[in-house]
Amino acid sequence: MSILASHSASKAILVLADGTVFHGTAIGAGGSAVGEVVFNTAMTGYQEILTDPSYAEQIVTLTYPHIGNYGTNHEDEESNRVWAKGLIIRDLSLKASNFRREQSLGDYLRQRNVVGIADIDTRKLTRILREKGAQNGCIMAGDIDVDAALEQARAFPGLKGMDLAKEVTIKTPVEWTGQSWRLGHGFSTLEEPKFHVVAYDYGCKRNILRMLADRGCKVTLVPAQTPAAEVLAMEPDGVFLSNGPGDPEPCDYAITAIKEIIAADIPVFGICLGHQLLALASGATTVKMKFGHHGANHPVQDLATGRVMITSQNHGFAVDEANLPDTLKVTHKSLFDNTLQGIHRTDVPAFSFQGHPEASPGPNDAAPLFDHFIELMSH
Repeated sequence: MSILASHSASKAILVLADGTVFHGTAIGAGGSAVGEVVFNTAMTGYQEILTDPSYAEQIVTLTYPHIGNYGTNHEDEESNRVWAKGLIIRDLSLKASNFRREQSLGDYLRQRNVVGIADIDTRKLTRILREKGAQNGCIMAGDIDVDAALEQARAFPGLKGMDLAKEVTIKTPVEWTGQSWRLGHGFSTLEEPKFHVVAYDYGCKRNILRMLADRGCKVTLVPAQTPAAEVLAMEPDGVFLSNGPGDPEPCDYAITAIKEIIAADIPVFGICLGHQLLALASGATTVKMKFGHHGANHPVQDLATGRVMITSQNHGFAVDEANLPDTLKVTHKSLFDNTLQGIHRTDVPAFSFQGHPEASPGPNDAAPLFDHFIELMSH
C-alpha cells in the first residue's frame, strides 16, 4: 500500500542538475537536501546504508521498490548518525513488522532530520544515472520551489576533489572490543584478545570492527589524520585502513602515513577508501567512476582461485589498473565492469579490497579476507 493513501502526507520533489524533476511524497523531515544522487541495488539493509559514513554528501536511491517493511532499530546502525544526505524510494510500507522493530522508517528519518521522498519512478531515475552518470540533485519537502531546488542542485560542487574522510572521522582514539550480533544473545564482548589492531577511521562501519573482534583483535580506532609515528608507537600487530566517503586523492595526510607504516613492514589491510589509499601510497592512481558500485549483489572474482564472490559494494572511485606499479599484484576483479577490486603488495604484507567484506548489509562471501589479515599478523 502506497504512502499516498495518507491524505495528510506532504508533497516533495527531486530535481537533478540536468533539469529532470520528479514529484513525490515526503517521507522524512521537511526542508531540502543536496548531494550526489546514487542508486543502491540492495534489497534489505536500508538502515545500515543510511548510517554508513561512506554515503556522506550523497543522496541514496534504493532500486528495490518496497522499503520500510521491517522498521528500524538501534542495533542495526553502522555509526552514531545518518550520514546519507537524503533517501529516495518507490514505496514506503505503511506497516513495519519485525520482532526487532523499534521505530518505523518514516519516524526514524523525521527524528534524525533526514529528508526523504517516495512515490517516484525509481526505475526511470536509475536509468538516468546509469546513462548520464551520478548526478547532483536536490530533494525538497514541504514548501516546494522547483527553480530553487534546481539552483541548489547545480551549485553542489560534486565529490571529485572533496576530502570527506577528515570530516566524518572520530576526534579522539576509541578502544573497541564489541563482537557480532547473534540471535538470542545480542552483541558480545571480546574477553581475551590475541592481537592489537590500530584502525584508521576514514568513515569506519561498526561491523568491520566487530569482524576484527570476532577474530581475536582488540581494536584501537584512531582519527584519520593521526601521524604514522603515533600509530607505530602503539606497537600494533596490524594496521587497518577503513572505508570512507569522498575522493581519495586529496587525503595526502593518509597517503603519507600509510607509506611510513608500509615501510615499517607491519601487516596492513584496507577496504573501500582504505583500498584506494593503499594503492595511492604504493604509487598507483585513482579515477572517478561514472555511477560507482552501490549494492549487496555484486559479483567479484578471486583471480588466484577463479572463485566468484557475491559482495557488498559502496564506492564512486576506483584504482586505475592501467597505472599500477610493479609492487602491486591484482587479486580481485569486478565481473560487472572488470574494474580492479583487490590488490596485494608483493614486497610487504599489505593488501586491500574495494568492496565491503564486512557486509551489513549483504552476503558474507568475502569475509575470509579478514582471515587473511589474521594470517599475516600471525607470522
